[in-house]
Amino acid sequence: MFERFVDDLKRTNKRKVLYRVLFFGMMISVTSMIWSGLKVFTGSESPIIVISSGSMEPAFHRGDILFLTNYEEEPLRVGEIVVFKIEGRYTPIMHRVLKLHEKRDGTIKFLTKGDNNSEDDRVLYAPGQQWLEKSDIIGKARGFVPYIGMLKMLTQEYPIVKFAILVYIGLNVLVHRE
Repeated sequence: MFERFVDDLKRTNKRKVLYRVLFFGMMISVTSMIWSGLKVFTGSESPIIVISSGSMEPAFHRGDILFLTNYEEEPLRVGEIVVFKIEGRYTPIMHRVLKLHEKRDGTIKFLTKGDNNSEDDRVLYAPGQQWLEKSDIIGKARGFVPYIGMLKMLTQEYPIVKFAILVYIGLNVLVHRE
């Protein structure tokens, strides 16, 4: 099998290889532009996320893909599902708004809780933080697709799978003659 790969590589026209490499780079660039466009259109720094825990079951499961928006003028309501970030933590959290606390100056703070959790999220917040603010929000849930994100979770939990997929795609781009 390896000999066949080497023979195919020797017979491949160098111009076609360059074309394929440029095509591959163009696909990566287009994907990046689409992602940037989605960020602008949705107002969210991360318009699509993969759910990585079971804290929102039975509403959402690990591996579901969630679509987010984060429009400034939209008010938060109790019961809405939001994705938020906590200072000092890398992974965003997706939970339901449990309580709202409106101050006299018009600022709104809120408390969240996972549907599958017994207590609110104060233990997850930064030390000393009792409420979240609008600036902590990455987005509100607008829709989801079940289980499609399992491949991403698989590649995060087992980096060798990601490496194998990238090697396979790279070799296909270089060697495939069609």
